[in-house]
Amino acid sequence: MFGTVVVGVGIAGLARIRDLMNPVPSSPSEHLKLLGFVSRRNFGNINEAKQISLEDALRSKEIHAAFISTENRSHEETIRMFLEAGKHVLVEYPMALSAKAAHELWEMAEQKGRVLHVEHIELLTEEYKQLKKEVAGKDLVKGTLHFTGHVLDETKAGFPAFSGIARLTWLIDLFGDLTVTSATREEQKDKNYSRMTVHFQTANK
Repeated sequence: MFGTVVVGVGIAGLARIRDLMNPVPSSPSEHLKLLGFVSRRNFGNINEAKQISLEDALRSKEIHAAFISTENRSHEETIRMFLEAGKHVLVEYPMALSAKAAHELWEMAEQKGRVLHVEHIELLTEEYKQLKKEVAGKDLVKGTLHFTGHVLDETKAGFPAFSGIARLTWLIDLFGDLTVTSATREEQKDKNYSRMTVHFQTANK
């Protein structure tokens, strides 16, 4: 069995705990054993999962991998700590708030001989796989992707573009590298409203 710990118990972290405690039969998850979870808040236990300190998770020789589900801004620091401790890391997107930091973390994982995986579950869904089949071999002439969400706490989530990073991953996976040609942001603080509009260009323009 491969010992794991979940760090952060928001929506994503609670889903990780649930799935690790109830793995799909005959799936790779059956080889993972949840040994605890880490949170700044005091929970005690969640179902049968026990709360442990960050220090204990880093020191434990039984824990081989960490599932990081904290707010975006703390991803980089948490990844570094677990890689330094010799653990494999799975982190919810985005891995870091800058490309420079992300490259440093990839290099660190390689030097340590550890797996660093950024999770984007949407790319594994049947709906997305079907979409990818539909656009294969076609040239993108023009398109629009519009989505909405709740207002994010920028101190935790980072610059607003990070709320759309999942959709950018879709576009890059479907159409290759993109170049930003323009970006604007509109804010109406009295209405708690914010909108970002970004124009991209594919490699073949």
